[in-house]
Parts: sequence; structure tokens; C-alpha cells
Amino acid sequence: MTFSYIFESMTIAERHKYILTQLQQEGFVSVSDLSNSLEVTKVTIRKDLKLLEDKGLLYRSHGSATLVSPYVNEKPVDEKELVNVEEKQAIAKAAVESLKMHEAIIIGSGTTVGAFAQAIPRNSNLTVLTSAMNVTMALLDCKDIEIVQLGGVVRKGSSSVVGHYAEEMMQSFACSKLYLSVDGISLEHGFTTSNMMEAHLNAKMIESVQKTIVLADASKFGKKGFGKICDLEDVDQIITNKSASKQFITTLEAKGIEVVLV
Repeated sequence: MTFSYIFESMTIAERHKYILTQLQQEGFVSVSDLSNSLEVTKVTIRKDLKLLEDKGLLYRSHGSATLVSPYVNEKPVDEKELVNVEEKQAIAKAAVESLKMHEAIIIGSGTTVGAFAQAIPRNSNLTVLTSAMNVTMALLDCKDIEIVQLGGVVRKGSSSVVGHYAEEMMQSFACSKLYLSVDGISLEHGFTTSNMMEAHLNAKMIESVQKTIVLADASKFGKKGFGKICDLEDVDQIITNKSASKQFITTLEAKGIEVVLV
């Protein structure tokens, strides 16, 4: 009996079991990969995914499916600081290694870049441009770090500023790197955050740097926020933890993004 014949003789129930097993192992499956693996049409796979979604066993998206809802809701920064603390600290430590003395960088808002700011050595000589007040506070005791705080409308939920004034200020600066937190990384929708004004400011930050580095733990993969920041190809590097989906990482690397696992 050939491997091909085994898949062709699979019942619907067996296909569904295979799909759910893949989801448990990877956290994410694509219609294209399932079609190739099971040697059935994409139409058949889409029907299978719809049946499984109707039973509440997965969430469908364009061309893929996940075990948990891909949509993220905004949470206060003090609540987010308590989630995945060890992962964020490991990501922050790895991000510090990419710093070069005397360079000018941008640090966005969020708890993971907040951890990064706290991890920056106190004797560093840098210029840091940021929209996040928690980042500014974390660097206040660093005598050789010049801090440029963007101004604008304060978002209390993220302890950061957004809006026209912050975006106008961005046009006056050019920096080497941007360290960015996101709420979601989706193969279809790119990098997103839960607030559209913050997403727009982040997009302006990307235009002002040579290299964009996203700091995000594995829980952000396969998720979507309300505001789109940029496409996948607009980011140069992602630093995340080792539990991230291998399939997701392979797809990101195929798009030319360097993925650093910690």
C-alpha cells in the first residue's frame, strides 16, 4: 500500500483528526500545506476547516487556521506586563546584543520593548527616540543616553503618545534601528497592533530607520490587531522565543526575514 493511497482512502473523520493533530503540534496550519500533505483539493480542505470551526475546534482565516482566536483586544500595559515575563526578558537580552555604541535608535511602545529598555546596559552611549513613557522612565538613570521623547496625545492604556504631533516630529529624524513591539503577526495581514493611531505612528517610525527589529513572544504569531502597521516584507528581523511555530518561522524566513530564537 503506497503512502498516496493511504491518504486517498482517509475518511473525513481521519482527515479531521490529522488536521487537529497538526494544529496541536504547530498551533497553525495552512490550506495549501494540508492540501499537499493529504493529497486532496484545497476546496476539500476548506470544507473540512469550516466543519471543524462550526464545532468550535478551530478558527479559520484566509488560507489558514489556528486553535485560538486570531483577533486581539487591547489590554492595559500594567496587565500585559504580567504575561510571558520570562520570554520577554530573554527576547530583551538578545535584542541588546544588536546595539552598537553611539548609534541613534527608535524604541516603540509595548511591554516587550519596555523590557528591552530596562535591559540596556546603564553605561551605554546612545540616542534613543521613543513614543513610550515607560521606555523613557527606564532610561532616565543612564547618563550617557540622550532621550528624545515624542509628544502628542497620551494613550493611557499603553503609556505612550500618538497622533499628528508625534508623526510630524518623526519627519525630523533618521535613525539606524527601530525596536518594535506588536500585538499580532499574521501571514496574511502582516504586523498589527490594537490601536490604529499607534499603528500609523509605527509605520512612520519604519520609514525613518535602516533596520526594523520586531520583539515579540510566540503568543503574537497568528494573531491580528485592529490597526495594520506594515507588511511582513517591511521588517528585517524578528526576535522571539523557541516555542514559536516552526511552520510559521519557515514561512517568515522564506520572505527574507531573519528570525532569532531565544
